[in-house]
Amino acid sequence: MDGIVTGEGVLLDSQAASVASRLLGALIDVAVLAVVVIVAALTTVGIVSSSGSSAAADVGTIVFLVVIMLVLPVTVDTLTRGRSLGKVVVGIRIVRDDGGPIVFRQAFVRALTGVVELWLTFGIVATICSMVHPQGKRVGDILAGTYAVRVRGATKARAPIVAPPHLTAWAQRAEVARLPDGLALTVRQFLHRAGQLHPASRVEIGSGLTAEVGRYVQPLPPVGTHPEDFLAAVLAERRRREVDAMSRAAARSADDARSLHRLPHGVPDPVD
Repeated sequence: MDGIVTGEGVLLDSQAASVASRLLGALIDVAVLAVVVIVAALTTVGIVSSSGSSAAADVGTIVFLVVIMLVLPVTVDTLTRGRSLGKVVVGIRIVRDDGGPIVFRQAFVRALTGVVELWLTFGIVATICSMVHPQGKRVGDILAGTYAVRVRGATKARAPIVAPPHLTAWAQRAEVARLPDGLALTVRQFLHRAGQLHPASRVEIGSGLTAEVGRYVQPLPPVGTHPEDFLAAVLAERRRREVDAMSRAAARSADDARSLHRLPHGVPDPVD
């Protein structure tokens, strides 16, 4: 199975996009870019013609090429976090190797490399590289540490993690500090994928995560508690407390809203 493997050895759901999907998305982007090129070319020609200078023509051509080949793709990838119009249509996204969204640095490396592998070779180098690479990466992806993943229909809804009954009372009394989002996500992925891991890896990863999460919990569970039971109890209790906090906040907001509509000084509210 293709996917993104985190540093903790947990397999995420996102799967590498096929070469066909990437090629179709690229063709859509090229079609959109062609319209932009035509409009920009007409504008550039008009400006250069009005100046009547050969130097202005050279500068205008260079600026035009830099904008089309470098500035525009970097801006689109950075602002959309790797989802140009073509990628949205075919349901893919460019992400980092660890599954996170790309930033300016990755977008710049991909666009700069694309000047050679996409523009100067008409995409032949990128296509060949994507076909032979196991994750469908082109040269720009290899240098930037990125690749394309499927985002449409890749993730299925999962049942919430439930605390083991024998740890429910302990979890409700324990002080559970806020877990870092990355750690909480890793634990959740591990619990969902534990049954698919090799037994030795399952024990090793579970013990390591238990040690990490244990720094945020006081007191620790009874001696002899299974690591996966401990992790499930912490996540379930964390979710329960967050839901309770949201419910209390919603109730306070509703009370405040009703108070704002009441007349002051004990004047009774008008009856409709």
